[in-house]
Amino acid sequence: MKTQFDEILIEEKEIRARVSELAAQLSEDYRDRDPLLVCVLKGAVFFMADLVREITISCELDFMAVSSYGSATDSSGVVRILKDLDANIEGRNVIIVEDIIDTGLTISYLMKNLRARNPASVEVCTLLTKPTRRKADVNCRYVGFEVPDQFVIGYGLDYREDYRNLRFIAALPEEDSR
Repeated sequence: MKTQFDEILIEEKEIRARVSELAAQLSEDYRDRDPLLVCVLKGAVFFMADLVREITISCELDFMAVSSYGSATDSSGVVRILKDLDANIEGRNVIIVEDIIDTGLTISYLMKNLRARNPASVEVCTLLTKPTRRKADVNCRYVGFEVPDQFVIGYGLDYREDYRNLRFIAALPEEDSR
């Protein structure tokens, strides 16, 4: 499958190593704090699964589904919550686990929404970030990798619901993203 991609940006072993480092940092920072990790579906599910298997402290999981892309390759900026949390987060230490921070509009909205529910804290742990595309000022405390301004796929990230199952991160060839 690798041969059909012009550019593989991050290999599987690099992802595994960085996920392990992020898990170690979260385990240290949240020792004795019983954090709630909130996976943003669908893209972050692979990252979340690997991350929590490496975390060495007690933690809980919950899931949210939001939409801001539809079938396009650029965020519309309009965020809809498709599936909300099951847990009450009041007084909890919340870590939003995201696949990618692009414009920052979606995560900014999500952070404001969750902060309005009175958690003890809200932080972001993202696998990927594209700071050159930022339209909203977002503080991401835990970042896996910075990627260039290309549409990326793999390891949970999709294009029209395809490519999520790749074990690496690749740039979608431009002719495929039209």
